[in-house]
Amino acid sequence: MLFKDEKNGNFSKRFVILSGFLTAHYKLTLMHPMLTIAVRAARNAGDLLRRSADNVSQLTITQKERNDFTSEVDWKVEQEIIKVLRASFPDHSILAEESGEQGNSDSVWIIDPLDGTTNFLHGFPHYAVSIALKQKGKLEIGVVYDPVRDELFTAERGGGATLNNRKIRVTKPTSLKGALIGTGFPFKYQQHLDAYLKMFAALTADTAGIRRAGSAALDLAYVAAGRMDGFWEIGLRPWDMAAGILLIQEAGGAVTDFSFKDQFLQSGNVIAGSPKMHQMMYQAIEPFVSKELS
Repeated sequence: MLFKDEKNGNFSKRFVILSGFLTAHYKLTLMHPMLTIAVRAARNAGDLLRRSADNVSQLTITQKERNDFTSEVDWKVEQEIIKVLRASFPDHSILAEESGEQGNSDSVWIIDPLDGTTNFLHGFPHYAVSIALKQKGKLEIGVVYDPVRDELFTAERGGGATLNNRKIRVTKPTSLKGALIGTGFPFKYQQHLDAYLKMFAALTADTAGIRRAGSAALDLAYVAAGRMDGFWEIGLRPWDMAAGILLIQEAGGAVTDFSFKDQFLQSGNVIAGSPKMHQMMYQAIEPFVSKELS
């Protein structure tokens, strides 16, 4: 449908608005099925985790590397996620924590079947399923599901972020004072421990508190939901943070690596929060960023 301005015969601005609406609607209808399938996969994974949580003592636990554990639950849950995704998108690639990289498509599902394995194995109720879709280098879909609290965090590029279907936004602090910050210890990378502790000390001096709960995916989701004001960590893997990063971006936040660039998925180093909080955190930790971390 075309509209004309009766005064001068030109197409009115309503045509531009309508065109924009149709473009947005097309993107929504295109991406919505992918988000729906990702949510289905995450919920199926969560069901498996809930059923396994009462039988942790019977699981076979193996150590992948120093302070990094896995069990048959991680593998079982990951295979369930892949099965659901493959049924709808057989040509898409997979990048998963346990089974690694499969395929060479521009559409890549980034999967952490159980972010917070150590918590899960100890009965500490803070862990999550994390699923993200990256297409042509851009994060398009993000899902973080907490099966303990039945909290579903979702994001779609250009579509905002939600918690159980309610829109969420990052906080808007104007100072580090009173801020609650999340983090994770670089237990796999002892060579960065000294730099990390200096960052920790710098932020502890000015904030209300720092929390290390053991699931980066949930920590990032909490920043997106306004439960924490910011987050930083060294040495994450793409599956730890891909979904959470998109959640924060779509909730109005900012995410960079330690060089103030967008290479966080490559470097594994991340700072996140509202644009203002992100800037304040960056200024606090930047003096302690070594050459290896930049």
